Amino acid sequence: MLTQTEMMRKLSAVFDPRQAKVLTEVITEAYSDLVRARDFNELKDIVRELAEAQKRTELRVEELTRAQEETRQQIQALTQAMEALARAQEESHRQIQELARQMGDVRREVGGLGRSMSYALENEAYRMLPTFLAQKYGIQVTERFIRTYIGDEEINLFGRGRRDGKEVLIIGEVKVRLEEGRREDPFEQLEEKARVVQEAYPGEEILLVLITHHAHPTVLQRAQEKGILVVQSFEW
Repeated sequence: MLTQTEMMRKLSAVFDPRQAKVLTEVITEAYSDLVRARDFNELKDIVRELAEAQKRTELRVEELTRAQEETRQQIQALTQAMEALARAQEESHRQIQELARQMGDVRREVGGLGRSMSYALENEAYRMLPTFLAQKYGIQVTERFIRTYIGDEEINLFGRGRRDGKEVLIIGEVKVRLEEGRREDPFEQLEEKARVVQEAYPGEEILLVLITHHAHPTVLQRAQEKGILVVQSFEW
């Protein structure tokens, strides 16, 4: 836009000075109003865009607020679930401990029962074995059976006898049942006891005997191969 001086000079070439001045003022004011209107329209557009952006921001904030609330509720629910799980685990641990204690009691009771049955069978063998050995195998017991220790080994039955005119040491082990697959091999146990007795009584002949209520056929076969007598309680 021309400056007022330039506009006045150009208009003065056509109009008289007074008219040129008035026209210059009118044109300048009109142009200023036009500029102000255009700026105002631009301002209105900017304000409208800002308002829309603000509205979008508010909507986004509301969405984030809802999402945050949902997350808070989910975290609260997860926390409650974890607390419930912790309580359940604690209760399970307590029940497992109680079950372990009860199982320990049961094992002790079963172990005690097993030992009682073993001692009962052992005591019965002291009475019945001499006659049984004499009648079935021709072995005469010359020294009554006792329970004793030789070294650190417990010997369930220890006694002396005579077989085919020869003196023998009779070493017996009592097992309620003789079955394959047991954790402890009764033959290995008995043979270990025989080794200890042989060291204590060098040169003496040893007769090994297993006394039981029941023996599996495969155990009987193994015993026969090893030269070990197996006596089942129903036999006497």
